[in-house]
Amino acid sequence: MTLLRVRRTGPLTLVEDLGRPGHAAIGVARSGAADRGALRLANRAVGNPEGAAALEVLLGGLELEVVGGSVTLCVTGAPAPVRVGGRDTGPSYVTTARAGDVVRLGTPAVGLRSYVAVRGGIDVPAVLGSRSRDVLAGVGPEPLAEGDELIVGAWTGEPPVADLLPPPRLPDVVELRVVRGPRDAWLVDADRLTSTAWTVSGESNRVGIRLLGEPLHHRDPDRQLPSEGAWRGAVQVPPGGEPVVLLADHPVTGGYPVAGVVVDADVDRAAQARPGQQLRLRWVPAPR
Repeated sequence: MTLLRVRRTGPLTLVEDLGRPGHAAIGVARSGAADRGALRLANRAVGNPEGAAALEVLLGGLELEVVGGSVTLCVTGAPAPVRVGGRDTGPSYVTTARAGDVVRLGTPAVGLRSYVAVRGGIDVPAVLGSRSRDVLAGVGPEPLAEGDELIVGAWTGEPPVADLLPPPRLPDVVELRVVRGPRDAWLVDADRLTSTAWTVSGESNRVGIRLLGEPLHHRDPDRQLPSEGAWRGAVQVPPGGEPVVLLADHPVTGGYPVAGVVVDADVDRAAQARPGQQLRLRWVPAPR
């Protein structure tokens, strides 16, 4: 049996897969990897099913010691420097770490979240059909801690032929396409969502990214709105007027209007936006 012994975790390292859909009626969000595309890519690179459990690493700093056997791995998402057994391998490469090797991730120059997939996946107990950590609900495996040992799952597939992936494109200014509504009429001027240059707040996390800029105004600040279900990418406007783009571990609306919804294909890019980075929203028609 091959294990990964955690020597350092960095700011936050979580086990994530593609989440637990179908439980909203009992108050359990889907959760899963914040950047689903990066998780899928890493898994495909090592020959896993796209939804296998991997490690989501916030701003690098992770160190893993390989125990008991060798492991094939790949790092995607935010391009963190990667060293395996004392040699630089870099992100976006499929590489093998032998027993006793230490895998180290440095701090990525751009982006926020890197994904480490290992052939066979991370074998931790599933909760409601998923191995993902939901940081808001506290569901799923605990965040990694020093001394933890992770079991590498069994793998019986055929290895993929590619050992080098295209690097991610993470622009200086994040632009997200947004579909208007359903509660844009609750704002005095919802178009200011797309005419304002927003800055990503340091109070952002997997629940949502807070945007800093000139606040929006509710048309009737005293009007009450019952809580509603929300979608990953919903742009919610709290009473303070600075919008929040909901991410993987979002709750229900909590009475705040949703003025737009980020196109699903752009939400992964939102999850890679760093605090202090500029962000713009752009209206697009709703799909038919």
